[in-house]
Amino acid sequence: MSYTEIEYSVADRVATITLDRPERLNAFTYVMRGELIDAFDRADADDDVRAVVVTGRGRAFCAGADLERGAGTFDHDAVRDVPGEREVFADGVPRDGGGTVALRIARSLKPVIAAINGPAVGVGVTMTLPMDVRLAADGARFGFVFARRGIVTEAASSWFLPRLVGIAQAMEWSVTGRVFDADEALRGRLVSRLYPAEGLLDAAYELAGEIAANTSAVAVAAVRRLMWSGLGASSPWDAHRADSLLMRAFGAAPDAAEGVTAFLEKRPAEFPMRVGRDLPADVPIWPGPDPTGVA
Repeated sequence: MSYTEIEYSVADRVATITLDRPERLNAFTYVMRGELIDAFDRADADDDVRAVVVTGRGRAFCAGADLERGAGTFDHDAVRDVPGEREVFADGVPRDGGGTVALRIARSLKPVIAAINGPAVGVGVTMTLPMDVRLAADGARFGFVFARRGIVTEAASSWFLPRLVGIAQAMEWSVTGRVFDADEALRGRLVSRLYPAEGLLDAAYELAGEIAANTSAVAVAAVRRLMWSGLGASSPWDAHRADSLLMRAFGAAPDAAEGVTAFLEKRPAEFPMRVGRDLPADVPIWPGPDPTGVA
């Protein structure tokens, strides 16, 4: 698939997905929706990709949904002619486009690092919530502005955001709809660290490179699924059983043997297992089956 609104590249075992509509501050469209889903499919299918970095071209990360169509922007019936595929639930309810992206990112088998280089507003911030680490430029700004546009939080953010920052902070940002700066995002635990704009991508690649150089790809995929699925576990006993199943599966596998041997021999590990062929069956399927049957 050739892309018109994002750029996809791979170097040093790291895939970079760049939102690429700088003239519109990388505003989100249904075309971008489809391209992002395809890009994450590509990253998961490529065993040479060990991590994914997502950033924006130009001075913005993503300014939210493209509002060029005016008052009818969020009216599903009014935008039937807008390019880009749409999906519906079994009962015919149209799926929120941002949510289809968020849930695709959620089921990624590779760790995902957001390098938020500028404004991230609306879907521009909610699409980052299922990413594993959010790094930001110190001049970035954020806004869950939905209530100020007369709509509701989307992209499954009513599930993700309170789990990341707590219900009180999630409610404050969502019901005021105000735009806030990077320092507040850091204090509120929305982002992990801040960097000068010129050093942001280097920091993201350094983190991605540490993953690629030192870890088992299959173990990382399993850990990602265990961590995220564990947020919905009813008790630590559920997590204990999931851990136990995978400790049994991994303990007798080649990567565990290599990891221990390399440590004892004081050399870098060369893990032989690959996500595409060796992911154990007991790794959780998360966030669960798609009720549309599409994915």
